Amino acid sequence: MENFKFDLTNKTAIVTGGGSGIGRAIASCFAQQGASVYILDMDEANLNSTIHGIKSSGGSISGNLCDVSELDKTKQSVDFFVKEFGRVDILVNNAGISSIGSLSQTTEDELDRIYKVNIKGVYNCMKACIDQMIDQGGGVILNMASIASLTGIADRFAYSMSKGAVHTMTLSVARDYVEKNIRCNCICPARVHTPFVDQYLEKHYPDAKDEMFQKLSQAQPIGRMGTPEEVAALALFLCSDESSFITGAAYPIDGGTLNLR
Repeated sequence: MENFKFDLTNKTAIVTGGGSGIGRAIASCFAQQGASVYILDMDEANLNSTIHGIKSSGGSISGNLCDVSELDKTKQSVDFFVKEFGRVDILVNNAGISSIGSLSQTTEDELDRIYKVNIKGVYNCMKACIDQMIDQGGGVILNMASIASLTGIADRFAYSMSKGAVHTMTLSVARDYVEKNIRCNCICPARVHTPFVDQYLEKHYPDAKDEMFQKLSQAQPIGRMGTPEEVAALALFLCSDESSFITGAAYPIDGGTLNLR
C-alpha cells in the first residue's frame, strides 16, 4: 500500500492571519511538513511570536505585517514573497473577523467592516496570487469559510453573509481555473477554541467564563469545541498532493453540528 505522507517539501505557502489561532496552527503544520511558509498578519507581536516559534522548531518561515483588506499592500507582500521564492504553490485565506447581531442589529458600518476583511480580503489575496499560479502551471487555494455558510446561525447576519460569499467565491474560482491546474476548496468549521473565544468570554462573561465555555462547547454534538490543530490537519490534506482530485468542495469540520443536532 502506498505510504501517504502529505509531504510539502519544496512547496511554498502563504497563510493569512497566520499569527495566532487557526492560522498559526496551519503555518506550523505546513512548516513541519517541509513547506516554506510566509504569514501575513496585522498584529506584530503575534507575527513575530509565530515566526520565532516555528523557526526554533526548524521550520522555514517568514512573514510580513499586512492588512489584507488593502489590495496594494497585499500585492506588495505577495510580490516580495514571489521575488524570494519564485512561486506560490499554496494560498490559505484564513484572516477574518467576527460579528454578532441580527439584520436589525447590524449597522451599515458593521456590515462594511466585515465585508472589507472577510470578503474583500479574500478577493485581494486570490487576486494577488492567481496570475502567478497560472504562470507557474498551477497551485492550490484554500479559503476559510464556516458552517455559517452552510446553515442558518442565530445572530450572525453580517458574519454569515461574508462566509457565504467565501463559499461561493471558492466555487467560482474552482470552476474558472480548473483547466489551469488550480484547485480551490474551503473549510467550514464550527466553533474552534482560539484566543478569540477566550477574549469573547472575558469581555462578555467575566464572572461566568467557565460556565459559558462549557455551554459553547456543548453546542457541538461531539461535546467540545474543535482545536486549531484539527483544522490545520484538514488544511494539510486539502493543500497536499493527496487531495489532487478535490476542487470546488466545502469541507465541514464541525463535531456533528450540521447533521446531528
